[in-house]
Amino acid sequence: MKRTWKDNLTAKMRQQIKNHRQLKLPITAGMVLITLFYNICFYFVCNTKRLASVLVIVIFFIVSSSFSFLTEADQMELVYESEWAEIQESYEYVPTTFHIRDEKVLDDDDVLEGYDNEELNVSADEIDQYSLDDILEANEASKGMGSTYTETAPKVSDSKLSKDDWQLVLVNKQHPVPEDYKVTLGRIKGSMKCDARIIEDLTAMMQAAKADGISLVVCSPYRDYNRQTVLFDRKIDYYMEEGHSYMEAYKLASMTVTVPGASEHQIGLALDIVSTTYSWLEIDFGETVAGKWLREHCDEYGFILRYPEGKEYITGIQYEPWHFRYVGKEAAVQIMERDITLEEFIEELE
Repeated sequence: MKRTWKDNLTAKMRQQIKNHRQLKLPITAGMVLITLFYNICFYFVCNTKRLASVLVIVIFFIVSSSFSFLTEADQMELVYESEWAEIQESYEYVPTTFHIRDEKVLDDDDVLEGYDNEELNVSADEIDQYSLDDILEANEASKGMGSTYTETAPKVSDSKLSKDDWQLVLVNKQHPVPEDYKVTLGRIKGSMKCDARIIEDLTAMMQAAKADGISLVVCSPYRDYNRQTVLFDRKIDYYMEEGHSYMEAYKLASMTVTVPGASEHQIGLALDIVSTTYSWLEIDFGETVAGKWLREHCDEYGFILRYPEGKEYITGIQYEPWHFRYVGKEAAVQIMERDITLEEFIEELE
């Protein structure tokens, strides 16, 4: 039988060990290493195709995994995009009257039932509703004590509009409130606040309505993140008690109460407005005299109906005839006259 090179190497190593016993250990170690290296090389040569396939799979896994570890912000964006796609798909094939139109719409008193004011970190005044007389009375009192708010930013120019203007900031599921956004709060009455720069136009609108025999009532203006979270969680609980799964309840809740961090109430530019004769946040408010007056005249004072009927597939929120958003007079006139949404208007400015 023909001897292999390994047999020859082993024989030579043994002969060296006999001749140099003091080098037994290093010679043995060297022989082991050489043999191990040979076996590894021999294995690679015999299994080249198999190892190449494994290498390709490993590289593919590493590359694909690098795109799977997203930041929390990226994950939230993907959730919003997924919800947005589902909303668009549902409105493409299902009539708008099918959705939450027939569900009960909860006002703040309903939603906040079971929560005390201390838990919400708000006072009772924030849950109340205020009429024009209340607001004027509060403003007169504040003038006597020194102003409770100041306009810290100039009014928007009437000649040029930009999507970067403070009153045109877009907030929705796809565009959460910027982390560095600072709210310039002014006091309406008590602890009820909104952006200080819109109070003058808000008061003027309420005075004009009163001159036409309509008493408007402001409720739910500025909300901080914690209160919005409570409202949203309570809405989920409500729908789950109606028999919906958590995911179904989440989707229904997100159509009636914006997701925390994506609510216009958190920037102080949105208000819920009803009237002394109809003070519920319900769809039927749009058919009242006050609801029709607001829709017809709100743009004259810089406000728009933020979530109009038939535009749910764009806004992601069901029709809310009580929810008004301040965008400035020039933008408001264009949006209301053309019957478009803030999303569509901002897109045209880009």
